[in-house]
Amino acid sequence: MSIVEFRQYTLHPGARETLIELFEREFVAGQQAVGIAVGGRFRDLDDPDRFVWLRAFPSMSERRLALEAFYGGPVWQAHREAANATMVDSDDVLLLRGPGFTPRPGTREVLATVCHPSDGDAFSHFAARRLGPAHALHRTEHAENDFPRLPVRSGEDVRLWFGPAEPSPWPSRRLRLEPVTPRPSPPVRNSVHLHLIAMNNSHGIAFDSGPLQRFN
Repeated sequence: MSIVEFRQYTLHPGARETLIELFEREFVAGQQAVGIAVGGRFRDLDDPDRFVWLRAFPSMSERRLALEAFYGGPVWQAHREAANATMVDSDDVLLLRGPGFTPRPGTREVLATVCHPSDGDAFSHFAARRLGPAHALHRTEHAENDFPRLPVRSGEDVRLWFGPAEPSPWPSRRLRLEPVTPRPSPPVRNSVHLHLIAMNNSHGIAFDSGPLQRFN
């Protein structure tokens, strides 16, 4: 299992497509180059000013190093003002442990469920009966956020899964998401990039690349 961020951004009205174009053009490959595995990117079908995406890391320590490299590196420095200009809030972030999630090519809609179970054992029984591997179940990672420049939600214990399932008996929020069509991946150009891809694959992270964060 990987360390996964489930990121939900609230954007200025009409800015979502601007952010998606920038994200796909610059931030997917930019994050991949420092070892970040970017998963699905989505438009929220019920909120035209919301953008949702995931990214993953092999461990908390590697997360910190990768984020330091990306946010201190040339890609983010060159484009952060344009990215931040689209955003109202980028701090709605769940820090999770799980397999990550990228929709299959051609998928038109994905259902994501964020659940707050009051009883962990009871939820485990529910998941064993109602959720399978295709649901890509994630749970809160309670380790301290050691990259505090990017806040994450704290003080809650959540479960996240994808795809249709029987409603749980606990408070839940369902998101209807439209996958963003990825840009064609550029060819691998150097041994460093090859090493980073091999490192991600060795940890079982099945992502392509991904978006950004807001901070100065």
